[in-house]
Amino acid sequence: MRGPSGTVRGVFVKICGITTEEDALLAVAMGADAIGFVFAPGSPRQVTPSAVRDIVKRLPADTMTIGVFRDERPERLVEIVNKIGLTGAQLHGREPMSEARMIRPQVHFLIHAFPAGDPALASAGNSPADAILVDSPTPGSGRVFDWTLAEGAPGGVRIMLAGGLDPNNVAEAIRRVRPWGVDVNSGVETFVGSGHKDPRKVRNFIEAAREVGAEVEADGWTPTHGPDPDLAPYDWAHDDPR
Repeated sequence: MRGPSGTVRGVFVKICGITTEEDALLAVAMGADAIGFVFAPGSPRQVTPSAVRDIVKRLPADTMTIGVFRDERPERLVEIVNKIGLTGAQLHGREPMSEARMIRPQVHFLIHAFPAGDPALASAGNSPADAILVDSPTPGSGRVFDWTLAEGAPGGVRIMLAGGLDPNNVAEAIRRVRPWGVDVNSGVETFVGSGHKDPRKVRNFIEAAREVGAEVEADGWTPTHGPDPDLAPYDWAHDDPR
């Protein structure tokens, strides 16, 4: 949820794999902090830039929108994000750190994804991304991975957890991993791979994440992974994403 300035308070919640205006408006109405659109070829949730542009135009101006890319040319990625008016991008392939450094100055917010257990995760702290996402080795499959593998992420960075999350397990995931944010896709679909979100699942997921976020914050935890007390959630609203 957001404070007066747009800063995220508590656990950051992103609903990804949005394919329709109806689902985008649903996620926003339910209180998602961000929604994601998948541009990666081969995904059952792949959308076109033109379709997303039409959806974004109909969303509230302060909606955080993220384009998800896999091994796209940096120049093309930046062009799509800025032409459509997205808030930022998510790198979800094997993009080298050098490409992340090229992209970050040209977008408002950058998420850099790594598969759980990937040796490269240990050096993720060198990424210029605003958040590091730890996902299942098979993204979008709906399969839960061993959450202890997220411990390979470096301290002092914002960690987002993805991979098999759903309304029934997100609370336990937050309690165990204590991430800055969570990202869900297939776990809130009517059925895995349908590309359509189930309103009840979306609501239950967000409510569960909010509830456990408040619970662990009451225990003295702040929604940042690592020891850096200055690493507060990024206030992207200080810039106009449009």
